Amino acid sequence: MRNLITGGAGFVGSHLVDRLMQAGEEVLCLDNYFTGRKANIAGWIGHPRFELIRHDVTEPIRLEVDRIWHLACPASPVHYQHNPIKTAKTSFLGTYNMLGLARRVGARLLLASTSEVYGDPEVHPQPESYRGSVNTIGLRSCYDEGKRIAETLCFDYQRMHGVEIRVVRIFNTYGPRMLPDDGRVVSNFIVQALRGEPLTLYGDGSQTRSFCYVDDLVEGLIRLMNGSHTGPINIGNPGEFTIRQLAEKVRERINPNLDFITKPLPQDDPLQRQPVIDLARQELDWQPTVALDQGLDATIAYFREAIA
Repeated sequence: MRNLITGGAGFVGSHLVDRLMQAGEEVLCLDNYFTGRKANIAGWIGHPRFELIRHDVTEPIRLEVDRIWHLACPASPVHYQHNPIKTAKTSFLGTYNMLGLARRVGARLLLASTSEVYGDPEVHPQPESYRGSVNTIGLRSCYDEGKRIAETLCFDYQRMHGVEIRVVRIFNTYGPRMLPDDGRVVSNFIVQALRGEPLTLYGDGSQTRSFCYVDDLVEGLIRLMNGSHTGPINIGNPGEFTIRQLAEKVRERINPNLDFITKPLPQDDPLQRQPVIDLARQELDWQPTVALDQGLDATIAYFREAIA
């Protein structure tokens, strides 16, 4: 099987590269290195089944592939708000170009969508049937609305052109190879704690998130791509924690003497986030296996080495 992974040098993409290469498949890794890092996939460079292509998905590309794993898009607020127009273009034009490629060569395409399509939810926890509460003109809308139109494009290409699609809504994911400056809450707390800095809570820390370890996510992606269910389908860990609870777990593991500081809650920051994963259990026989405590230990060990 010849696999194209857009965003393949990124956090999630590089773990997917590892799994597919270890399974004996052929992998084309496409990345423009905005948030991806060549170091993430350096171990495969020169391998006869691996090819690295520097390319931006907002530009068309012609390749011969069987499957397209479309992960390319900055996914943390710091990065996607850095150039919001580029973020929106990546979701729309990038998905449009990859669907066009899938149509031409008869490939199956998996879109990495996001729980952010649910916005600041009025339904909790969030099932796939919930249509979301998204501010179309807010600071986060370049990403939230970008992913919503990407889903729309996928289903229109399926209806109009018969393109085989798989759509996954990814909830908060963490693990080794996260960028230390990506602004995500897990990496923020770990990096601050390792540097001996106070941990920053936005608001009072009572907002909730559900944290899925990257290995569990990749397993879900593979099962979705290999299965018959189109989606959208939630992949995430239904264990719900407040941000303050997460901060306390990190502090306890690194330096129990650190203080907390508080800052105002960012605009449109969701107050609750928890997936309903009944569909993933039913259609993919998937559920997460790595508990937050276990995943944090592995992630902290990675960052100890990465920022030493």
